[in-house]
Amino acid sequence: MRFGVNYTPAVGWFHSWLDFSASDTARDLEAIASLGADHVRIFPLWPVVQPNRTLIRASALRDVATVVDLAGSFGLDVNVDALQGHLSSFDFVPSWLDSWHRRNMFTDPDVVASTAAYVEALAGAVADRPNLLGITIGNEVNQFAHAPHPAPHDITAEQGHAWAAAMVAAARRGLSGASATSGASGASGASGASGTSGTSRVSGASGASGREARRGSAPLVTVAQYDAAWYDDAQPFGPEHAADHGDATITHSWVFNGTAALHGPLGAGSVRHGEYLLQLAAAWNRRPDRPNWLQEVGAPTNVVPPSDAASFTEQTVRHVLGAQHVLGVTWWCSHDVSRSLADFPELEYDLGLFTNDGALKPAGQAFAALAQSRPTPTVEPPATALVLDDVLTDGTPRFGVRADCAPGGRFAAAWLALAESSPDGRGPQVVLRSRLADGTLRAERGITTIVEVPDDLDGTALTVAHPATMP
Repeated sequence: MRFGVNYTPAVGWFHSWLDFSASDTARDLEAIASLGADHVRIFPLWPVVQPNRTLIRASALRDVATVVDLAGSFGLDVNVDALQGHLSSFDFVPSWLDSWHRRNMFTDPDVVASTAAYVEALAGAVADRPNLLGITIGNEVNQFAHAPHPAPHDITAEQGHAWAAAMVAAARRGLSGASATSGASGASGASGASGTSGTSRVSGASGASGREARRGSAPLVTVAQYDAAWYDDAQPFGPEHAADHGDATITHSWVFNGTAALHGPLGAGSVRHGEYLLQLAAAWNRRPDRPNWLQEVGAPTNVVPPSDAASFTEQTVRHVLGAQHVLGVTWWCSHDVSRSLADFPELEYDLGLFTNDGALKPAGQAFAALAQSRPTPTVEPPATALVLDDVLTDGTPRFGVRADCAPGGRFAAAWLALAESSPDGRGPQVVLRSRLADGTLRAERGITTIVEVPDDLDGTALTVAHPATMP
């Protein structure tokens, strides 16, 4: 299993792309490598690379490629996120998509074509790097599609599938060398080719360690969503979008979503939240061996006191080791945000494994101990599965499924109770009611015991503010 870090530059945060410094970046990456990490996730800013709909800046693409090369010099593989999009409460949307030029980012044909051209060019700019782990279409882009975003780009689930497929196809064109815009100014239209999952592009996700999970495999293309995809029934991007597009199912685990308020910072529901979200998301995978990647998880100090951060980190990762087909854990984040930068929600300033000036924090020590010891994940999947009622008795979709899965929901409570009573300490798999009759699928997933949610189990109503609105 891979151990990685989401890279937040110590100098200038992500604004550092405006005046890129290779020496500052190298210093940060050397520190990350010292933890025992094998990969980083990096975040070019979309408006910096594509300031006009038909202008993709070659120099900006070269800066991204330089970061990939620098990481490689320290033994780190790199996953490159394309559409930022959204980072730590700030939106980075090009001016050609906002204000007087506002159009729907997911459905307007010109916007979709130009966005796809950017994704294709970015992928093409790094496609030949031997340490390229993959391309993620963007950081939690689904937050633009619905409230609580203050100005959402409204879409349907079907339109979300079409957009995701177009972006995945664009990334694959860039990686294949078919991009006509790689490293150059200009834009080309999206082909609209299917981007659904197909054959896995990573082998041995559970057992491979370090760069072996990348070598011999094509770079991954992935789609990342924040947890409303599994917890909010009104969010148009849902579990199917995570499972049906790209080469791995991505989850981002944040216990400020009500989990820590309900269970406490070191309660079972908090330290098992990453494991739970992996198991929940995997229920929609159409192939039992599809890799699952906990691409973001951190210890937010608004709900996890600094004194508990190291224990939270260790317990979270050890529980994740019990899930099946886990590609890796990528911790958020490398460095604290400088207090000289204004208007971040308080929790965003100190999520780093390092302080802003480079001192290793207790959570960083805990992460390093795990990364350097390379604990072996359990190969065999949990044999027990909890049934999630995604359909009614007549087979039609059941509204409210995601609310049941959210913190405080009946299903979430049942999963946690089953996990805590498990003899081997591992949380159960999740099987959808709509797929329960598929004996072949159950057998391929190693499921031998089926458990139903108790009829008398009640949920707990929670109201949670979006982190961007937190003080």
